[in-house]
Amino acid sequence: MDIAKCQNKNKKKCGKFIEEYLFTRENIKLIILIIDIRHKPSENDKMMYDYIKSTNKPYLIVANKADKIAITKVDEAINELRKELELKEDEVLLPFSAEKRRIYTDKMWESILAF
Repeated sequence: MDIAKCQNKNKKKCGKFIEEYLFTRENIKLIILIIDIRHKPSENDKMMYDYIKSTNKPYLIVANKADKIAITKVDEAINELRKELELKEDEVLLPFSAEKRRIYTDKMWESILAF
């Protein structure tokens, strides 16, 4: 469920649903938060990150749409997102692109399988 697409009146309901799901599902092995590499994290991104972190379940963050910026700017964008989200060194944040899978897929699968 994409909380960003919820109507204002339904945001509390969506948030409660997501929080309940994340905290009560014992069979969750890994949570993946997908954010847009081109923009600072939105308030919804930050809220989801906080939900995910508070579950104490394994997670990684994927910065999607890496193909939409110059490949020479990807590391800079990742570092900026890390700062904005105040990530610790051991928290995984990976660039990804559905368009240019050949560049990012191996690292993505390596990270997913590590959990």
